[in-house]
Amino acid sequence: MLMQIKYRNRFIPYIITAVLALFVLPPTAFADQSKRFVPRPGGELVASLYSTPPHLNTAIQSGLATAFPGAQIFAGLLRFDTQWNPHPYLAQNWEISKDGLSVTLNLVKHAVFHDGVPITSADVAFSIMTVKALHPFKSMMAPVERVDTPDPHTVIIRLGKPHPAILLAMSPALLPILPKHIYKQVENVSGHPANMHPIGSGPFKVETFVPGKEILLTKNKDFFIKGRPYLDRIRIKIIRNTLEESLSMETGDTQMMVSFQDLNELNHLRSLDHLIVVKNAFKGIGPIYWLAFNLQRKPFNDIRVRRAIAYAIDRKFIVDTMFKGETVMETGPISSNNPLYSSRVNLYDQDIQKANRLLDEAGYPRDETGKRLSFQMTYLPERAGYNRKLTEYLRQILMRNLGVETIIVHHEQLSDWIQKVANWEFDITIDDVFNWGDPMIGVHRTYLSSNIRKGVIWSNTQGYKNPRMDALMEEAGSTLDSEKRYELYERFQQTIMDDLPVYPIFQPFFALAYDKNLGGVNQSIWGTMTPLDTVYWKQTAP
Repeated sequence: MLMQIKYRNRFIPYIITAVLALFVLPPTAFADQSKRFVPRPGGELVASLYSTPPHLNTAIQSGLATAFPGAQIFAGLLRFDTQWNPHPYLAQNWEISKDGLSVTLNLVKHAVFHDGVPITSADVAFSIMTVKALHPFKSMMAPVERVDTPDPHTVIIRLGKPHPAILLAMSPALLPILPKHIYKQVENVSGHPANMHPIGSGPFKVETFVPGKEILLTKNKDFFIKGRPYLDRIRIKIIRNTLEESLSMETGDTQMMVSFQDLNELNHLRSLDHLIVVKNAFKGIGPIYWLAFNLQRKPFNDIRVRRAIAYAIDRKFIVDTMFKGETVMETGPISSNNPLYSSRVNLYDQDIQKANRLLDEAGYPRDETGKRLSFQMTYLPERAGYNRKLTEYLRQILMRNLGVETIIVHHEQLSDWIQKVANWEFDITIDDVFNWGDPMIGVHRTYLSSNIRKGVIWSNTQGYKNPRMDALMEEAGSTLDSEKRYELYERFQQTIMDDLPVYPIFQPFFALAYDKNLGGVNQSIWGTMTPLDTVYWKQTAP
């Protein structure tokens, strides 16, 4: 029996799922139900990934570049289908207490790590505490006080307060189960050499990892789900050029583009008969493309300057003209696809007069050349093509309308951009951030003052501090009352858009393209950030 804490009307019960009775994953779950085709065991899938992960351990690193291979290498406790429903994975069943302060999980008893060592409750406890201590999503496991392990296959998570997103936080991309016997102590995990060639318990094992070139994963023959995975190998090619990546799909040299956001690629790949293209394959992500300000530097420590930049930008033009309606304008820190989203915020409709007045008030008058100030703008090197277009558009309108000079800084490598932004060596950066299904997981991390963590990317790299907002997030993140939660998050969105540590621009599409002869693809809200044990090459049924 599945009990859901229901949102009324717009509050779709997509996240707060409390399972109060036991159920077992049916054999057909996550499988292709086509009557025409059946799985053909074996074969290789060649996938392209447009960035090099710094390592392969998703317990301490967020982002798709790590999560895609990581979800193949590490098993998680639960997995989610396309309707946000949880299913067993390493946890064969679970129960949330009536007061919401404990979660009891019963593990499958025959699962082993890739080195043959059995998985026990001690590994799960170690993994949860590692994520709590080291993952950039500080709020995700913050309610966890301790993890009890009464026997090798029982885990009891003790919470200091109810956690509305605790089940989502058990997804493989967010909570990989690490081998305690490899890492020994939580403090060893961050710099451990095993992160480059990890031992997990997922459907595939690491054969080789050549940063910047290729990740080769091979079938885990001892995988705990009988008959899975179907594929023998997944070869992940790191392709740094979007044109090369698209041409590789056209020629069949690669059979899956793990994710892409390039408009030209979208239109081109849609035209190819041998491919299936899904524009919104990652329902769980909730991406928002934004300008992030460094509040620890001038001039962006002045709210008037941040607001002036916002009033100068025409988001409707960006969405309708630059991206031809394939994107949606975003107006706040919570994705407009999320039931907790509210549009009752300062929308910053373009107002050049107000923008100039704010800069005057902030003490940045025009000089004899018409220039007021200058700053540097960098951007995520992934999807560099349209990032360059966007930064060039912003450079032009800010100079023309405000007399603000924008110096664009390009980083060739993702790692270079990460180092600069994570260490607060930037003025403004353009990139996208994920909601990860629930504000507790993917939104709080950007705004909690306790999450200002130098060297940790996609934390509160803006340096935003507001004690009232810290308290509001604490309250909103611990209530299970849907109406009260909505009201709290509406206040949260309003305040963030007044304080403006970031300026949301649009919701980028996250597309997936793959060969139509592949079955079992796109089985989860997490797109390809989920185990691909269900993926196979089709053969005609007898």
